[in-house]
Amino acid sequence: MTRFTASKQSAATVRSSPKEVWAALTNPELLPRLTPYLQRIDADGDTWTWHVTRVPVLGKSIGSTFVEQMHFDEPDRISYAPHPDHPDQQTQVRGEYHLEGRDGGTRLSIDIEVSVELPFPRVARVPVEGAMVTVMSGMGVAFSRNLLRHLGER
Repeated sequence: MTRFTASKQSAATVRSSPKEVWAALTNPELLPRLTPYLQRIDADGDTWTWHVTRVPVLGKSIGSTFVEQMHFDEPDRISYAPHPDHPDQQTQVRGEYHLEGRDGGTRLSIDIEVSVELPFPRVARVPVEGAMVTVMSGMGVAFSRNLLRHLGER
């Protein structure tokens, strides 16, 4: 097994208020309906366990469960990182959402890094991490579409 890492940043302005966007992004029951491959989230305070269905990467399907330490700085920042009680997880995700009120709507910025141990050799780093970015990009497009639909903007 080799650890591979990919990251993705994006930003968009939506018509909905920061309060509405915050409510969606902090709802562990809603997020699986918005996020491709996310089966469910088991939330226990600021400890969230994410259950991901099989994600295709270069002809293999990889599923995982990982535990995140969530930090909620209402109303403008949500951050998450691997829970310190689970340092050896196969999948580790770090990220931030920034919400900024803008022109009656919300500027939402997302920065996410995924690190995962996969059954590929180290020499496959470039194609594997490229495939990870492609999957993350597709997930981001679908998440954005689903979030806009949930917010009544589509």
